[in-house]
Amino acid sequence: MRIVVVGGGASGLMCASLLSKDGHKVILIEKNEKLGKKLFITGKGRCNLTNDCSIQDFLANVVVNPKFIMSAINKFNSQDTMNFFEDNSLKLKVERGNRVFPLSDKSSDVIKCFEKILKANNVEIMLNTKVKDIIIKDNTAVGVMTFDDKIITGDKVVIATGGISYSSTGSTGDGYKWAKKLGHNIVELRPALVPILLQNTYGLQGLSLKNVSANILRDDKVLYTQFGEMLFTHNGVSGPIILSLSSLINKHYNNGKFDAKYILTIDLKPALSYEILENRLIREFSERSNCEIKNILPSLMPKALVQIVLSFAKIKPTQVANSVTKAQREKLAHVIKNLPFDIKGLENINAGIITSGGVDCKQINPKDMMSKIVDNLYFIGEVLDIDALTGGFNLQIAFCSANQMAQSIN
Repeated sequence: MRIVVVGGGASGLMCASLLSKDGHKVILIEKNEKLGKKLFITGKGRCNLTNDCSIQDFLANVVVNPKFIMSAINKFNSQDTMNFFEDNSLKLKVERGNRVFPLSDKSSDVIKCFEKILKANNVEIMLNTKVKDIIIKDNTAVGVMTFDDKIITGDKVVIATGGISYSSTGSTGDGYKWAKKLGHNIVELRPALVPILLQNTYGLQGLSLKNVSANILRDDKVLYTQFGEMLFTHNGVSGPIILSLSSLINKHYNNGKFDAKYILTIDLKPALSYEILENRLIREFSERSNCEIKNILPSLMPKALVQIVLSFAKIKPTQVANSVTKAQREKLAHVIKNLPFDIKGLENINAGIITSGGVDCKQINPKDMMSKIVDNLYFIGEVLDIDALTGGFNLQIAFCSANQMAQSIN
């Protein structure tokens, strides 16, 4: 069978590899001058390929449409992804949080692995080739037309064009345009896995926090919590737990605005209960009773946070420890476990690791990834309205959706 795959990113490369391995004639079309341009920068250039976790844990990390991807992940789970690469001579390693990387820490080795497979299976690769349109006859996809009016025919057409984040890598939303033109609904595109913008960062730019809990509150109610690492930027916060929180709250974010007031609170001592924290403060203050508070708190938190914490606790930095009242101490403990920041918005969608939203999954058959509207037209990977948290889950979605398509025609 002759199959046209549009897009040489994660899902397109996997799909082309699997199809060609099964003996199909594959034409892989990529608008860039090389394959895997976005794949090259994922995981800070290290490429977090998947997450070595159970199917249940994987689905728990899929924020949007986990039910849709259930069939695909059951047929091609993280272990299958790892086996695929290791069977093709790419050595892997598992790091903290079950994140899987190439042993070399080089995303370029992942791309080389795919290129080797494609070459061995005689895949026709068309670089620097922009697709203008999908050719439809009798409500069936029969090929594509390029911008230089060249027609490339195929028995099946696979759209693997990604989202619109990191547009410099070629993710410019082409797949959405074609899908919409052909009658598919496009679920509103929103930034996902992006930094969160704050009203005030209090000059904390560059401060990194580890082993903290970050919470999103609305009307004094905690909506979402993440534990781990985060970083203050010039206009907000970033880092793994913040990126995950952005994907959890982006459904409340439309046209650059939130639907209510949201607050980010940071628990600087999540391992300590209020009682244990208060006892620690009592001990510290009694042991250093004649010291100023500002000189005691660095034993509990980064120095950069001391003035801000004391400001929220309404305690003067120069107040001596033995003069701290019970009410002040309780307030200080509360602030240490609930340091508040007003959320302003989310970083621009182009800064997102992935795009939330996309081709409506209700119009795609989860058993083979084929459109329910146009025959022999398939959508895989990020172009679909499905996204997950950080940790290798989004690439696993790309790989298992590609496998779902490839296996359906064998």
